[in-house]
Amino acid sequence: MARKAKELSALEVGRLTKVGHHAVGGVAGLYLYVVESGARSWVLRTMVGNKRRHMGLGGFPEVPLAKAKEKARAAKEQIDQGIDPIVQRLAIASSLKAQQATQKTFKQAALAYIEAHGEGWKNPKHRAQWGATLETYAYPHLGDLLVQDVGQDHVLKVLEPIWKTKTETATRLRGRIESVLDWATVRKYRTGDNPARWKGHLDKLLPAPGKIQKVEHHRALPVAKMVEFMNALRRREGLAARALEFAILCASRSGEVRGARWDEFDLDASVWTIPAERMKAGKEHRVPLSSFALAILKKLPKKADVDLVFSTESGKALSDMALTSVLRRMEVDAVPHGFRSTFRDWAGELTNHPRDIAEQALAHVLDNRVEAAYRRGDALDKRRKMMQDWAEFCAGDTRRSLAGAFSDTRSTMLNISKS
Repeated sequence: MARKAKELSALEVGRLTKVGHHAVGGVAGLYLYVVESGARSWVLRTMVGNKRRHMGLGGFPEVPLAKAKEKARAAKEQIDQGIDPIVQRLAIASSLKAQQATQKTFKQAALAYIEAHGEGWKNPKHRAQWGATLETYAYPHLGDLLVQDVGQDHVLKVLEPIWKTKTETATRLRGRIESVLDWATVRKYRTGDNPARWKGHLDKLLPAPGKIQKVEHHRALPVAKMVEFMNALRRREGLAARALEFAILCASRSGEVRGARWDEFDLDASVWTIPAERMKAGKEHRVPLSSFALAILKKLPKKADVDLVFSTESGKALSDMALTSVLRRMEVDAVPHGFRSTFRDWAGELTNHPRDIAEQALAHVLDNRVEAAYRRGDALDKRRKMMQDWAEFCAGDTRRSLAGAFSDTRSTMLNISKS
């Protein structure tokens, strides 16, 4: 029979500083381990089944003698019941780690979503806007909540204060919260329905954006004032004025023009090919250049080691306010994007150029899916004629431009009547 260790008092245990294993008595197999560094810890040495196990019970004096005995007795009771306390402890620790791995706050989930998808957003501003709207409106209410716990009331607390006053921002914010929560569901950080979904859920609790939001169109110049304006614009000096004139003649967006590079142009073929990554719809767009647009390009100086067509002295792209500033100095109540609307009004009201050709010139995605499915090419030749007509109209040669615009229609009708 093994000799029973003398039961030491708490004071005696506190004096154990010699390196080694010290039996303290009271519970068979309970030892205080002392190592070279002076650190002391409790270990229960016992048999579990047919294996001898050494089970740590914590450090001394953080775990005092009485607590160490209590933990040792509890472990022995588990062993008597056929439970390996070491295996059980590992299982509990593993379960806790697994649970912690699936617990993310909404802010952590949002940052992870932005990191996962940010590289796919072609516009750097989009990523910045995502972070800014969430930081301003969502994080104060949702940021520290576990994404699993985000519910309908939390989402409404974010949206309701700004839904009627900042409708467009609130609408985008709702979509962003929905995307983050969808991502979290797929990653198994949450379960259940998405409380930020619109159809069949929030649309029952919040008024439709279209019913409370005033539609603000881009300020555009009336078609009747275009000749006078374009004449005044051509007389203005400066790169921003030329960029604005070029944008108007091509019916292009400001960003497409400001980011234009020389390698996108085939001046011999009079074609500007804008790559997909620079287009709003993410699809390559060819622009037929009128003689007026081509003349602007040919007069622009090419700077060494600078591929941008409209670049500042430092070789950088013009800012998004450069073209707007030209209009402000001219005291014209319009914005650069509004001239696309002016072009569309001209094509629809003063010419017989087909609607879909005008829409293609604007690089719009057709709403009619059937029409879009049958539109195989980009009608470059037809658009070339239309853009030349538009440029001549803007130059004041209305008789020639309108005659050209209608001649195609008359020729087409004549051919139909003969067939």
